[in-house]
Amino acid sequence: MYLHERLANELQKRKESKNYRQLSVKSGLLDFTSNDYLGLAHNQELKDNIHNTDKELLNGSGGSRLLSGNTLQIEQTEAYLAQLFECESTLVFQSGYMANLALFSTLPQRGDTVLYDELSHACIKDGIRLSLATKYSFRHNDLDDLSQKLKKSSGQVFIAVESVYSMDGDHCSLKDLVALAGNYDAKIILDEAHATGLMGKHGGGLSMLLEQHTNILARVYTFGKAMGVHGAAIAGSSLLKEYLVNYARPFIYTTAPSPHAVSAIDESFRYLNRNIHLQTQISKKIQLFKELFKQKCDDKFTSTSSQHAIQALIVPGNENAIKTSIHLANKGFDVRPILSPTVKKGSERIRICLHTYNSSEDISRLIDSLADL
Repeated sequence: MYLHERLANELQKRKESKNYRQLSVKSGLLDFTSNDYLGLAHNQELKDNIHNTDKELLNGSGGSRLLSGNTLQIEQTEAYLAQLFECESTLVFQSGYMANLALFSTLPQRGDTVLYDELSHACIKDGIRLSLATKYSFRHNDLDDLSQKLKKSSGQVFIAVESVYSMDGDHCSLKDLVALAGNYDAKIILDEAHATGLMGKHGGGLSMLLEQHTNILARVYTFGKAMGVHGAAIAGSSLLKEYLVNYARPFIYTTAPSPHAVSAIDESFRYLNRNIHLQTQISKKIQLFKELFKQKCDDKFTSTSSQHAIQALIVPGNENAIKTSIHLANKGFDVRPILSPTVKKGSERIRICLHTYNSSEDISRLIDSLADL
């Protein structure tokens, strides 16, 4: 009885603070909330390509990669991804969450130090918690603060950053970070989740756009966002892959991705590289949104300095953010509030995600609805 009361009391606290989470299905609204930036999750041609490729494959993998789950198909896909990402090897995972758990729970050892941006995703922080290394956060995108912590670090130092941060849509200062890390022989682990497919040669993210990919120990590519499918991969050296296969528990003790999931990854990158103009298309949508926002809403909202498909408008207070989201839903737009504690109290927001399939008219009407507030 005690456990039941405890759980109920904790949930009641969530409701009272206006940050109670619950599952919902919203239909009939224009999508300005999903991570399907390039529209690949909706793409019929890609769907047909995946279906035609995997018609004769098994339904499931049947076991972990080290038992019955390894196939020529998945090894060929990993080789293809390595070619695209210009690295020696890639290792496919079920999700970006599992890939980050694998890296951060395995690479840093006792006596090492992990320095991570304070706005790093939960999976990075969870992976770091599983490590025996010393760990410190540094202020978001603050290389001066990082530099001070580097001076105090011991052992092998790892720096964890994201190319694009999911709540603000801003980029890390990758070139400057690479230079700073080099002064301390620190190794960078870069999460390319919200840049995968959206930017860079072959969809290889910020690191390839800036030609810094050879200076990074490990890159995590996530396929459930702009690539429109599911799964993830770690890109790095052959030695790194061999080490993870031998020591990373989230890889060793989990069922391998299904053949269908592997086909979807392979076909989504082949489709993107035949249609790389989608990157330009989404860039135009972003610029249109920003221009219209500046004209009509600049005096109403504080926005983050994002050149990404993620556009965040600060609406302090959980209740205010929820009310703003409801207002937009009543106008026909699916835009979700981001509440504390997901973001810091006082920085609650509505998070607008732009897509190639959002028409210019849709974007203009969304801006007008914001201006009405």
